[in-house]
Amino acid sequence: MEKIATYLDHDHRRCDDQYAMAESEVILRHWDAATTNFSAFLAMFGRHLDKEERVLFPRLDHALGNGYGPTVVMRAEHRQMREMLREMQAAIARHDCDGFFDQADMLRLLMRQHNLKEEGILYPQADFVLAQQADEVLACMEQLEQAEWSVA
Repeated sequence: MEKIATYLDHDHRRCDDQYAMAESEVILRHWDAATTNFSAFLAMFGRHLDKEERVLFPRLDHALGNGYGPTVVMRAEHRQMREMLREMQAAIARHDCDGFFDQADMLRLLMRQHNLKEEGILYPQADFVLAQQADEVLACMEQLEQAEWSVA
């Protein structure tokens, strides 16, 4: 049985790797490649957030007996990241390297703090609280991943 934390940690690394490719293309001002790689990152990152928001968070909220726990903070940070990413995507479309990195610098700080909270607190808590349903949680996440991939 794979742990929820392991699965989502791996997802974080895949997203980070894809983002690094996009950022490298922006640095080089290879705008077509930056657009392609950033779009791939956005799709991958969107799937990751969906796995958390549509699968993990509702189950965690239910298991903890409320909807006001740590997932409220995570959802708010997801909204912040999505807004920053929209601005970064627009900067790429404008071929605006400075505009991209103005947002990227803030996003990097937010994501680093966010991932530390998830990987250090939330995911281990999910592994503990949802231990009996971990296989089901992971299967639901994987179904979401496959459904999204088939559309892409």
